[in-house]
Amino acid sequence: MEEIITLIQDLIRFKTIQSQPTQIQQCILFIEDYLKATGIQYRRLDHHNIPSIVVMPQNNIAPILLMSHIDVVDGPDDLFQPHIKDNALYGRGSIDDKYAVALSLVLLKNHLQQLRQKGKHQRDLPFGVLITADEEIGGANGARQALKEIKAHFCIALDGGGLKKIVIKEKGIVELKLIARGKTAHGARPWTGENAIENLINDYQVLKKYFERRAADHWERTLNFSRIQAGKASNQVPDYAEALFDIRYTENDDMEAVFQSIKHKIKGELVVEKKEPLFEGGDSPYLDLLLKIAKDTEVGFEHGASDARFLSDHRIKGIVWGADGDMSQHSADEHVIVDSVYQLYDLLDVFINQSKVLATECTEKP
Repeated sequence: MEEIITLIQDLIRFKTIQSQPTQIQQCILFIEDYLKATGIQYRRLDHHNIPSIVVMPQNNIAPILLMSHIDVVDGPDDLFQPHIKDNALYGRGSIDDKYAVALSLVLLKNHLQQLRQKGKHQRDLPFGVLITADEEIGGANGARQALKEIKAHFCIALDGGGLKKIVIKEKGIVELKLIARGKTAHGARPWTGENAIENLINDYQVLKKYFERRAADHWERTLNFSRIQAGKASNQVPDYAEALFDIRYTENDDMEAVFQSIKHKIKGELVVEKKEPLFEGGDSPYLDLLLKIAKDTEVGFEHGASDARFLSDHRIKGIVWGADGDMSQHSADEHVIVDSVYQLYDLLDVFINQSKVLATECTEKP
C-alpha cells in the first residue's frame, strides 16, 4: 500500500498543466517506465499531441475498465511539492486525479503478478486501464478518442464521488456566447449612439430568467456568467459586446428548445460554442455487485462533469467513483485522505476478483 502513496507523490511533482506539454510528456514517460519495469504490455495513443496509455487483456476487451487522468489545473509551485499531514496527502492532483492513476498502476502490477504465479498471462487480466491527459480541458483528444479503440462491459471513472457515494449521473455542459451590437458614438454625446453593453445587460436579464433556482438539491440547469468583453475606450459608446456563459443541464432539459425560446425574446444573438453530453450510468449487474461489496455506499449524482460522459457513445455502462478528498479539487489545499485510498484499493480488488463470473456471462451473450 505504501507504494501507492509514493507513486502519487512522484506523479504530483510533474506539473502536468496544459501550458506545460513537456511536463505532460515526461509524466507519461514515467508511467511507461513503470509499466515496462513490471512487464506490463501497453499501448500509447497520441491524438493532436495529447497522449493516452491503454492496458488491456485478451482481444482488447476488458470486463472492467478503470479510467483516470494525469492532467491538472494550474497552481503555485508549492502545490507540486507533495506532503503528508494528519492522514492526508496534499498537492495538486492528489484527489484530481493522480491518486487514481497510481492506484490503477499498482492494481495492474499486483494482479499480473498473481496471474503469473498461476502460470497465466496479461491476456487473462480481468480488467483494463485507461490513463488520459486532457480531462481538465474536455477530454476531446484523450478519452473521447481512446474509447473508440476499447471495448469494455463496465467502466469506473476514478474521478469523483467518494467511498460512500457512487455517481451514476453528471450534468451536461454548454458553453454559450451572447452577442450584443449597437452604434458607436462619442462618449460626450451618447444619445447619438446605441450602447452595446446596455443591450447585452438587457438580454442577460432575459437569459437569466430561464435559469431560476427551483430545486432544493440544485438538480436543474444552471447558468454561470463567466466572461465579458466590450468597449475600446472610456469616451466611446461601444458598438459590440459579448459574454460567455457556462451552462450545466440535466436529463430533464431540452436545451435546444430553451435556446430557441430565448432567441425570440432578445435583441442580440446566441451562439452555442460547445455542447457536451451528460453522463447517465445506467443499470448494470456490475453496479449491483459493487453495491453489495461496498456496503455503506449509495448512488447519487454530481453537478460537475468528467470523461465518463463519453461512455454512452460506445455503449459502455459505468459509474464515477473514488477516494475521499473533502471536495478539495482545484483548491489551494487539495488533498486525498490516505486511508480512503487504501480502502478503495481493497474494495476494487475484491470487486475485480468477484466480477469474473459476470464477465463470462457478458461475453457469452449474443
